[in-house]
Amino acid sequence: MTSIFILKITLISLFTALAAYLIGSIPTGYIIVKAKTGQDIRNIGSGSTGATNVKRVLGKKWFFIVMLLDALKGATPVLIAKYLTLDYDSIGLFAVIASIFVIVGHSKPVFLQFKGGKSVASGVGTILALNIFAGLSIAVIWGVITYISKYVSLGSIIALSLSPVLMYYFKSPICYIAYCIIAALYIIYLHRENIKRLINGTENKVR
Repeated sequence: MTSIFILKITLISLFTALAAYLIGSIPTGYIIVKAKTGQDIRNIGSGSTGATNVKRVLGKKWFFIVMLLDALKGATPVLIAKYLTLDYDSIGLFAVIASIFVIVGHSKPVFLQFKGGKSVASGVGTILALNIFAGLSIAVIWGVITYISKYVSLGSIIALSLSPVLMYYFKSPICYIAYCIIAALYIIYLHRENIKRLINGTENKVR
């Protein structure tokens, strides 16, 4: 491996990480709530900028719109990374770098003093971009668990926890499986307060 090649890979990795983080940092829920009501969603409900908190302000329609926009935000840098590195990244390393940094950007956005959402929709978007069959399966599991339990957080935790298994089942590269383990642990960590409320029986249900 030549030093020029190593430098090239390093620069591409850094650019991928930065671009994905900045895309992830676009605060979809914050922008929409601010534009429609003038309110700062970080001062409402859970303080999250994600779709569930948007629903508290704007209702079910905007819940789905924000969720879809955040999923698209998650998928976009991953698809770009896959396309641009197709000829020399057989293991999917750059797509995984993009995936990691876009969900970090969503949860810790530079544009909102690092206070964002819990990266569920953007995380599912990254998985859809990595393997559409695994991503669709996760989306279905999330929908079924949420519908039955009435807990968005429970659906999110279970669906993301199963993502490494689904990536393996659909014969994805080891990098993708490793990413799903990292993403699941990170998103579960972001839901630590929700987990406490689920255990205590005080978590809010979807109406």
